Amino acid sequence: MTSYVTTNPATGTTEKEFPELTDDRVGEVLARVSDAYPGWRATPAADRAQILVRVAEAYDARRDELAALIATEMGKPVREAAGEVGLAASIYRWYAEHGPDLLVQETLDPQGAAESLVQTEPVGPLVGVMPWNFPYYQVARFVAPNLLVGNTIVLKHAPICAASAQVMAEIFHAAGVPEDVYVNVYATNEQIAQMIADPRVQGISLTGSERAGASVAETAGRNLKKAVLELGGSDAFIVLDDADVAQTAKVAARARLMNAGQACNSPKRMIVPSGSVEEFVSVLVSTFEATEPGDPVDSGTRLGPLSSVTARDGVVEQVRRAVEQGATLHTGGEAVEGPGAFMRPAVLTGVTPEMDAYSEEIFGPVAVVYGVDSVDEAVTLANDVSFGLSGSVWSGDIDRAQEIADRLDVGMAYVNEHGTTLPGLPFGGVKRSGFGRELGRWGMGEFVNTRLRRTAKPRG
Repeated sequence: MTSYVTTNPATGTTEKEFPELTDDRVGEVLARVSDAYPGWRATPAADRAQILVRVAEAYDARRDELAALIATEMGKPVREAAGEVGLAASIYRWYAEHGPDLLVQETLDPQGAAESLVQTEPVGPLVGVMPWNFPYYQVARFVAPNLLVGNTIVLKHAPICAASAQVMAEIFHAAGVPEDVYVNVYATNEQIAQMIADPRVQGISLTGSERAGASVAETAGRNLKKAVLELGGSDAFIVLDDADVAQTAKVAARARLMNAGQACNSPKRMIVPSGSVEEFVSVLVSTFEATEPGDPVDSGTRLGPLSSVTARDGVVEQVRRAVEQGATLHTGGEAVEGPGAFMRPAVLTGVTPEMDAYSEEIFGPVAVVYGVDSVDEAVTLANDVSFGLSGSVWSGDIDRAQEIADRLDVGMAYVNEHGTTLPGLPFGGVKRSGFGRELGRWGMGEFVNTRLRRTAKPRG
């Protein structure tokens, strides 16, 4: 039985099944991307860039269709989904515009030779393993720079995103990407491990859970393959004593509810001055209670279901366990009766280091609020987790906030905003949030061969 199934998380109805890749075709897939690599590498960068322009134009033209697809596939409200489609289009367009310039060879100080220069070249076939929470955006982060640089790609999407994965492949091929340069596969984890181990594959990029990342990193390391991993997060949202508490709490609430809280860089831990906890929690509670879960295909819905009943039940269990261990639940935390994967968003306080909720990632609409008595306590608390994706500091004093942001052990530190992602900004974390970077020139530098060419002066 295939695991690639579209089950509408708002209704629980299975809408379509997709056949998995058979074991005997793994070698065929690898042969295709390997054989296609020399021709794609030799294609002028300007031509590859124009293909990415056409990809971006297709996303823009089909925005409503693509948004509706993932609304029924993984439950994202169509308004948010349309924003994701636009963001993906902007990434393809950014690499089309800036990518060729990033491939221009760099002339160095000759240091005694006639010439010393650095060339940037592709490395070959890559495997990408993508998650379900941002079906288009996550693929764009990996695919855009690597198609532009000249690598070929085998793409495995999350099993619940088989339909959007299929449409993305159709868009690439219609825009001019040869069918053997970008191959969408409905592969098993074992087949992906086999691909990573194959000498034809030169690298692997995964966005997903710690467990998946550890497994991929182990296989990649054993086979001496480059890996980029973007894993979990438990981002801190630090509010300083001069911030507008009510307004900042509204921002925090909206950010936490986006995509039903299913984002690695969602502000999961909100750290506020002890004297402001009551006001901050009150605003969170009122905002959460006023946000009614609804059908994601309805343009008025601001909070859709979680991606699956299994995912929803896992988050509900995390909340239940936190309360059982001594935390205070201010609102929500329960499953909504009826079909679908809906839950009431929750606000927790009183979480201590002895509780599971202190250190684990809660991948759903749950805000955990902490009160602190000093900036040093806030920073210590923010850094006291195994994750290090991003974090933010909120204050009217920019200089002070920047100093505190610089003390966070994260890959991305924000002041008076949280989780901003743009095509030209690097994205990635530290600690157990993974390694490597995506987007901007940094994302384009992960799977390339930076080659030195040095020419000595003639002798004699």
